[in-house]
Parts: sequence; structure tokens; C-alpha cells
Amino acid sequence: MKIIEGTSSNFAKEVLSSKKPVLVDFNAEWCPPCQALHPILEELADERDDFQIVTIDIDSYGDLADEYQVSSIPCLIVFKDGEETERRVGLQPKKRLIKMMEK
Repeated sequence: MKIIEGTSSNFAKEVLSSKKPVLVDFNAEWCPPCQALHPILEELADERDDFQIVTIDIDSYGDLADEYQVSSIPCLIVFKDGEETERRVGLQPKKRLIKMMEK
């Protein structure tokens, strides 16, 4: 599975209407912890197919960051059946991300 680039126009389809749980990563290019998190997300995307990962650049899609009240990055939000079920801020280890998705 590959990481999906989230946009204002595909968010509803890729996240809210997804049949699988979705891990949404709100990030920015200039954010060192966001950059450190990216290889972990790529690993998960390669290893798992029971959930999908969507990444959203807050500089390009500030409307989504505002809508979901993202005030610090990286901000990771889990959506299941279109509803937010968990949120974590900051660099997270791979094991924590897996736990978030398996709840």
C-alpha cells in the first residue's frame, strides 16, 4: 500500500468514506519531527494493508488543519468509519502507531 497525499478535494473520499481505518498525518516540509516520522509511515504502508495512511501538508491544506483543530505537528489522527477515534501529537514510535490503529 502506498501513502496517499490528502487534499481538500479527496479528504472525504480517502478518509471519511474509507472502508478501512485511516491514519492521517498532518505535517509540514519544514518540520524536523514530521520528516523523521515519514520513513516510519512508509514502513507501515509497505508492511500493512489493514489500514491506510493519508498525509496532509498543512501549508497547502490549512483548511483541513483548521477544520480538525491541528495546532501542533506532526498530528496523527485515526479515523474509523469517518469518525475520529484517537489523536497523538509529536513523533511517535512505530509500535505506538500500530497500537493506535488496532484499537
